[in-house]
Amino acid sequence: MNHFAHLFLARPTVESRVGNLLGDFARGLDVDSLVAPVRAGLINHRKVDAYTDSHPDVIACKRLFSPQRRRFAGVALDVLFDHYLLRHWQTFANTPQQAFIDSVYRDLEAGRHLMPPGMATTTAQMIDNDWFNAYCELENIGYALDRIAGRIRFRNDFAGIIEEIQVHDGVLEEHFLSFFPSLLKFGPAGEKAENQAVETHTNNCEDSNSP
Repeated sequence: MNHFAHLFLARPTVESRVGNLLGDFARGLDVDSLVAPVRAGLINHRKVDAYTDSHPDVIACKRLFSPQRRRFAGVALDVLFDHYLLRHWQTFANTPQQAFIDSVYRDLEAGRHLMPPGMATTTAQMIDNDWFNAYCELENIGYALDRIAGRIRFRNDFAGIIEEIQVHDGVLEEHFLSFFPSLLKFGPAGEKAENQAVETHTNNCEDSNSP
């Protein structure tokens, strides 16, 4: 899962949202040094990723990509699933989409002191350029993926992967709509959420900044 989905699966607090996003920036980080709520969010991120990577619908999605691009399918799906979550927002959330995005941006700004430098820089760009509203458009997912391809330090065929996504958009979307409810229902550890999940996914029902 990518940034937006991990934030959706966090609790609606500054520490949880920072922790759930931190999983993408945690290389070399001393996890034991984190305050408990941030560490819980990071663990939640990792359980979500493990559950996602092993899910049959996600595996089926990867097989739709051409052999030369399949090695990057996981990265492409992470970003694409953010788009599908936004596309089907009313199916999964009660909080208005813009209100949720605004609250996430506020919490990330408030939690910048909890972030390693690279994460603080990226989240500032995320907010300044309003990534999450941009993700509502499939065309912008293509631009985001091409930027990722440009940062890969070896020769690759990742650029232009949006062309394959567009061909299979309907099937990929169906797999997402099968997979995502199971993640919400059973929790990131693949068991019932009340027994296994580090955090309960409450922000799709209410927001900490709501009156």
